Amino acid sequence: MINRSLFIFILLCFIIPFAVLLYLSVSSEWYYPSLADHQFTAEHWRWFLSGGSTLMQSAVLSILLSVSVGFVSTVCGFFVSRAVAYQTKSKWWLLTAYFPYVIAPVVFAVMLNFYFLRFNLTGTIYGVIIAQFFITFPYAVLFFFGFWNSKIRNLENLVATMGGDFKVTLKEAILPSAKGLLAVCFFQTYLISWFEYGLTQFIGVGKVQTLTVMVYRYISEANPYLAALAGFLLVIPPLILLISNRRFLLHKVWST
Repeated sequence: MINRSLFIFILLCFIIPFAVLLYLSVSSEWYYPSLADHQFTAEHWRWFLSGGSTLMQSAVLSILLSVSVGFVSTVCGFFVSRAVAYQTKSKWWLLTAYFPYVIAPVVFAVMLNFYFLRFNLTGTIYGVIIAQFFITFPYAVLFFFGFWNSKIRNLENLVATMGGDFKVTLKEAILPSAKGLLAVCFFQTYLISWFEYGLTQFIGVGKVQTLTVMVYRYISEANPYLAALAGFLLVIPPLILLISNRRFLLHKVWST
């Protein structure tokens, strides 16, 4: 009975925030504490689904940006972590990967902005991608560093003794062992990019309007209905990825 009650409580804690966002996104002129004594409308959703809505454009931009950042960070972090693990004896290289996380993202953005201004990257999508790469790439390096253990090195040596070059080693030994971790790292870096606000807002100077930026924009405009709609859209892709990949990710991680 206790376990069932605890499960229901946790389930409600998970569902209620989504329900509130969905409720506000179809509400109109809502006043506390009334919950149903006002008009409900699908106008906000119709506006979003229209081809030219700014929120739709922000959603597409956020997806493309996060997928790009997550993919590039995962691939680069995978190979750089191998170089750090195998070819360097100093741990200072690994410690430098913690640097972006010891200061606030906005402060980090201020430090980067000087160089972004010099190269005309401020206020551009490419600038935001590079800025987010500076925080997702170190995470990927730290994430993969523990993967390069004696077991993986022995597999590489085994393939090498049989005449295989690095491409063969990568295809036959490394990637089959790292599939699960690659998926998890991509998922994590995707989420970092997806929910990132400080760097995106500062480097993008309001021109690169991702969903996270739009949520804060609608809140500052005192528009809780569009803010709720943008917030609901913000949590849908990570939730879908988590549910659809849960078994795959867990199976791959434990199998490695």
